[in-house]
Amino acid sequence: MFGRKKPAEQQVAEDVPASSAVNDPEASGGSPPIDQKPFMEAIWPVLACGAGLFSDGYINNVIGSVNTVLARQYKEVYTNSQPAKVVSAIAFAGTVVGQLLFGYTSDRWSRTNSLLVSTVILIVFTALATGSYYHGDPVGMFNILTAWRFFVGIGIGGEYPAGSVGCAESTGELKNGTRNRWFILFTNSMIDWGFVIGAFVPYVVAAAAQNKYYGTIWRTSLGIGVVFPLILFVLRLKLKEPEEFSRNSMKNVRTPYSLVLKYYGFRLLIVSLIWFIYDFSTYAFGLYSSSILSNIYDDEAPLTTIFGWNTVINLFYIPGTMIGAPISDRLGARYTLILGFLAQSVVGFIMAGTYAKLSQPSVIGAFVVVYGIFLSLGELGPGNNIGLLAAKTCATGVRGQYYGIAAAIGKIGAFVGVYVFPYIEAAGGTPKDTAYYQYPFYVSSSLCIFAAALAFFFLPQIGQDTITYEDEKFREYLTANGWDVRQLGLKEGESIDSLPEVTEEEKKL
Repeated sequence: MFGRKKPAEQQVAEDVPASSAVNDPEASGGSPPIDQKPFMEAIWPVLACGAGLFSDGYINNVIGSVNTVLARQYKEVYTNSQPAKVVSAIAFAGTVVGQLLFGYTSDRWSRTNSLLVSTVILIVFTALATGSYYHGDPVGMFNILTAWRFFVGIGIGGEYPAGSVGCAESTGELKNGTRNRWFILFTNSMIDWGFVIGAFVPYVVAAAAQNKYYGTIWRTSLGIGVVFPLILFVLRLKLKEPEEFSRNSMKNVRTPYSLVLKYYGFRLLIVSLIWFIYDFSTYAFGLYSSSILSNIYDDEAPLTTIFGWNTVINLFYIPGTMIGAPISDRLGARYTLILGFLAQSVVGFIMAGTYAKLSQPSVIGAFVVVYGIFLSLGELGPGNNIGLLAAKTCATGVRGQYYGIAAAIGKIGAFVGVYVFPYIEAAGGTPKDTAYYQYPFYVSSSLCIFAAALAFFFLPQIGQDTITYEDEKFREYLTANGWDVRQLGLKEGESIDSLPEVTEEEKKL
């Protein structure tokens, strides 16, 4: 499956707004293609850059189990405390900060060093969260845990622009026709596997602790989250800057932000809006999870029952992301994203329309199957491809900031969803009314269609060599606007006065 080749005619970025990628690389004055390396040599930078998002999935998912255990251990002392209301979401706030901060440093400083710093932050503050303590005061401990979670979020946020962007650039050294799938398998698929393991580890620990040693359960589950970034840190010590970044970075020159905004501003708006809608909608669809679980067990069920079913639900993400990875190479990221959005909206409308019947305990099996299909479609489409589009629809010199902004706006969409959905639900009546549960899904399914339309009309197709061609077109644009492209890839201490002049022929390209 992974060895199949695409047709020779590769689709590349289209004109948005005036920046289409070219189909003939020889017709442009850009740099020659990067030499292909042996597979094992080329794949490990992709793994080292992208696989850190496994920690994102694990750490964000395991906190749900930690919440459950803390509520069992401290009862009303925890459930009535302020930290209980924000401990799950506070990491998202930190993630937004990290995405913006490391988006900037990955462009203006170093992809690799930004990754190393974000990994250290992740290791240190996950360990601190595991050991949260405050003079024997439970509420004080909850506050400390919440504070450390914010800083954990900053580390996670760094994985998005620095890791995913470095991963995208490193895929250029892999075999033509397989690059999209490897990016997906080491980014979004890693997040999804992190979700699964983040649900499974608390199950195993709870079983070993006989469902009663609560402190051991939640601290061990959190602490295991240190292991993954620690292993990655060792791998990343050997990382070098991606070849594309070395050739086309702007880290040692003043970035022409006015030209960048003019060229990429609209495209960034569209990518960000799609990401916002996807994260916004994900929270509405997540409501079905609680419906499933509430029909299976009661509030006093053993922790192993709760965590076991949580693992089953998270496993539904895996088929979509794994099957969807090669589809993204065959159809392209844009069309695969559109396909996933439209299919998911159809299933969402069906689930909303039949909610009264599907939510009954007697047909819970059918509910789980439909819900699993729904989750898989979400990963096959937008889950897999929104990050790919964000990483490959921009030139190398500003790719980290472009990706960081888009990802941060996506996380803000998740925040907005948390606060808006109760009002959408309330429009349907009370929790006793079927419409109360249906309305969020009607709204979110409609937004899926809207996002698919945005992608179809305003985003370029992503081909195998889009990064290289996008850099070439951006060079042409900068040259046409009087910016000396010899500054791209300028090393520290170098001056353009020491570089050869751009020829008249190159200026015309």
